[in-house]
Amino acid sequence: MSPAAPRRRTPAAFFEAGLRLFKAGQLSEAEKCGRQALALDAAHADSLHLMGLLCLAAKQHHLAIEWFAQAIRQNPDVADYFSNLGTALQQQGRYEEAAKSFDRALLLKPDLAEVWYKLGEILRQQKRNDEAILSFDQALKLNPCYREAANAGALLLFDAARYDEAIQRFQCSLDIDARQAGAFHFKGICQLRQQRFDGALADCMRALELAPEHAEITNNVGLVLQRLARNQEALGYFDRAIELNPQFALAFNHRGTSLGELRRFDEALASFASAIAIRPDYADAHWNRALMQLLLGDFASGWAAREWGRRSQAVGFIDRQFTRPLWLGDEPIAGKTVLLHSDEGLGDTIQFSRYATMVAQRGARVILEVQDAVHPLLSGIDGVSLCLPKTGTVLPDFDLHCPLSSLPLAFATRLETIPSTLSYLRAQSEARLQSWEARLGPHDKLRVGLVWSGNPAHGNDRNRSMPLATLSSILDADASFISLQKDVRPADQATLLEHGEIVDLTACLCDFSETAALMSCLDLVITVDTSVAHLAGALGRPTWILLPYTPDYRWLLDRDDSPWYPAVRLFRQAEDRDYANVMKRVRAELQSRIVAFTPEKSARP
Repeated sequence: MSPAAPRRRTPAAFFEAGLRLFKAGQLSEAEKCGRQALALDAAHADSLHLMGLLCLAAKQHHLAIEWFAQAIRQNPDVADYFSNLGTALQQQGRYEEAAKSFDRALLLKPDLAEVWYKLGEILRQQKRNDEAILSFDQALKLNPCYREAANAGALLLFDAARYDEAIQRFQCSLDIDARQAGAFHFKGICQLRQQRFDGALADCMRALELAPEHAEITNNVGLVLQRLARNQEALGYFDRAIELNPQFALAFNHRGTSLGELRRFDEALASFASAIAIRPDYADAHWNRALMQLLLGDFASGWAAREWGRRSQAVGFIDRQFTRPLWLGDEPIAGKTVLLHSDEGLGDTIQFSRYATMVAQRGARVILEVQDAVHPLLSGIDGVSLCLPKTGTVLPDFDLHCPLSSLPLAFATRLETIPSTLSYLRAQSEARLQSWEARLGPHDKLRVGLVWSGNPAHGNDRNRSMPLATLSSILDADASFISLQKDVRPADQATLLEHGEIVDLTACLCDFSETAALMSCLDLVITVDTSVAHLAGALGRPTWILLPYTPDYRWLLDRDDSPWYPAVRLFRQAEDRDYANVMKRVRAELQSRIVAFTPEKSARP
């Protein structure tokens, strides 16, 4: 008799011996006990279940399913039988059956945390992610130390961009085990995507302490530093990530961006080239190199390479996927109907809509489709036969199409050929202008429109926008200041209330046409780089744009004028990247304007 054999020769005794052997890893001996039990009683449910466990351990999943099913037929009231059957079905890819088996186990015994976790895994594999999250949460509720359940739910929430909830689950996991580099890393990335950069840096740095040889974590520490405008520090981490993984195209791309912010342009272009050499189809690196080429005035290379942005999920181009051919200037269009459609932000739409006139001058019938907010504004552009809003529009037939931001490429635009007229937008009606004049009151001082922040979701918002408190250094000048700032941020609300000298009529600005009418009654617009800057420039209004040290490509470098907008003047940050110093220069220039102003002079052209 085997040393492990039971003294009593009953099915239950052989099963218990077999189960002990199974748990000890002695699988062949455990199988002998199971078979001896079944030789005595072929319907012994626990022994049938033991045989299923042995097959499951041997990855004989189809046999395991048969054994578990036999056990359930003998005793359908044991939760473990259904749980293990579910596991075997899951391994066979039979997810729907597995989920039902886990459900049955939980109906019999609802407090099985592990089964809730297994059910969550099945639901995740079925893409039923909201249900999976609830299942993982239930497992964690039943077992507050269930680290895997906390992490599984957190990752699903992360993928769903439900970052606050994901952070909560990752923190729960870290409370269980604080040595998890991965949980700190993902928690940091959650905060990075929420633009909570200080918290992101703390978490990513902790992750790096725990996993100092991890190239991706190293790269993301650099990325957070980059977003904090600490580009010199960021370079060290990108270099280290590349040292850890010389084929790390993402790190080369981020490195190029930081070098560009430091104006080390040759090195930046070389870094983008390295990323592309590793991954020739790396759209983000092509895009970033294109923007730098355009910033440096290399339009010949830049416009063509900018089209790579259409392959990048990060850039946010709107891809209409029309069946009609794309027109990029390489074929005659006389007698053809050409659809021009907005594909980026509102500022881009305003800037590039000027090309519609040039398309019409080639003999085409031009249909212009744009965002609803700018539809009334752009309806009167010369040469446009039909201007349509995006919402609720059924497009008429057309022969060719071109996204608005591809038009500079279609016309092979160079610095010296930028279509630049003082104003290319239709003048507002006299009634609308008079309505705004009445709201503004007597025109006895220089009227100055103000915008101090743009879209907070913009990737470069930290550099482009400024607090109202910084701009307020000019408010003691003897002028009338009018807010053009929609969506005032909470931090600026109190400052705005403190400065009663700012006239705030933005509640009346229901669309860009109203904003255009108000601007037409002003003498000067002072704005950061937003869609309002493009609107003011396109209207030909005297406009001062406040720019970061390394600006968006369209403003080029080291010049105070814009070839896109003749009425625009550019005020740039110096290397100190301090808007306070920019505002000192603005205040001095504004003072000169105030001295030259006479009340009889009309703001309108």
